Amino acid sequence: LSVKAPMEMGSSSTEKFYRIPEGKGPHSVGCTDLMTENAVEGSFLRLYYPSCDATDNEEARWIPDKEYYQGLSDFLNMYRVVGERLFQYYVGSVTCPAKSNAAFKPGEKYPLLVFSHGLGAFRTIYSAICIEMASQGFIVAAVEHRDESASATYYCKKKSVSEPQEKSTSDMEKEWIYYRKLKTGEEERYLRHKQVQQRAQECIKALNLILKINSGEEIMNVLNSNFDWNSLKDSVDTSRIAVMGHSFGGATVIESLSKEIRFRCGIALDAWMLPVGDDIYQNCVQQPLLFINSEKFQWADNILKMKKLSSNDTNKKMITIK
Repeated sequence: LSVKAPMEMGSSSTEKFYRIPEGKGPHSVGCTDLMTENAVEGSFLRLYYPSCDATDNEEARWIPDKEYYQGLSDFLNMYRVVGERLFQYYVGSVTCPAKSNAAFKPGEKYPLLVFSHGLGAFRTIYSAICIEMASQGFIVAAVEHRDESASATYYCKKKSVSEPQEKSTSDMEKEWIYYRKLKTGEEERYLRHKQVQQRAQECIKALNLILKINSGEEIMNVLNSNFDWNSLKDSVDTSRIAVMGHSFGGATVIESLSKEIRFRCGIALDAWMLPVGDDIYQNCVQQPLLFINSEKFQWADNILKMKKLSSNDTNKKMITIK
C-alpha cells in the first residue's frame, strides 16, 4: 500500500497525516463510483476524470468502508480486530486529491483507460496511478473485481421483508464478498486462470458501460451520487482505448486484449503470468503491449513467460525499472 506519508505536527504525538500524491498533469481530477444491477453480475467501478475546479466538493476517501480493512486483514493473515484498528489508525483519514462527484470537464474527447487491480486489492487502492492518468487527460475506469480476488467488494441487494427498517432508510443493503484463500490441495493455477477469465469479462463490461454513457444512453447507478452522467456524452475518443493493470491485473490486461479488439493497447505493471492460459501464447494478442517491471518484484520463470509472449513481436516491449 503505497502512500506518501509525511508527519504533521498536532496536539497529540499519534496524530499523523498521510496523503496520496497529486497528479502532475494540467487537469483537476474528480471521481465517482458507478454500480449497475442489484446482483454480483453487475459492474462496479470508480471513475477518475478531468474535472472542472470544484472547491465545494470534498476529497474522496482512499479506503471508503471499514469492511475493506477486514478484507485486507484476511488477505494479510491478521486478526480482523487487530487489522481493522491498525488500518483505521494509519490510513483511516487518508483522502485522495480527487474531488467526489466534481463536474466533468467538457469540451474535448479524452482517451479511455480501464484499470484492473491486483490480488487482494480493490478499486481505490491504485488511486495514485489513476489520479495521475486523469490529470494527464484520461478517463479512467478502475474496476472492482468480484471473482473473490479482491480483499473485499460488495453489491447492493434489496433488504429482505423480514428485516426491520426505518422509513427514512434505504431498502438496499450491501452484500459483502471477501477474498477467497486457496483450499487445502487446491491447484492455484487452475483457480487463478478461472478468475482471470472473469476479470477480463468485467473489464469488457466496464468498457461497454462507459461507451454506452458516451453514446448518450441512460444508465441506472445503484449508488446514490450527484454526478451528472449525461455530461460524459461524446467525451471518449473511441480510437484511443487502453487497458492497464498491476500484478494479477497485468494478467487481466493480457486476457482482456485477447478477447476484445476495442482495447487498442495494454500496459501490464509487474504482470503475474501464472493465471495466463497456454492458448494466449499462440498469437492471441495482436495489439501493442508494454510490460513495465520493477526489478525486485520479478523472478526468472515469470520473466520467461513475458518474453515468450513478446519475442519476435515489435508491438510488444518489456522494460524493467531498477
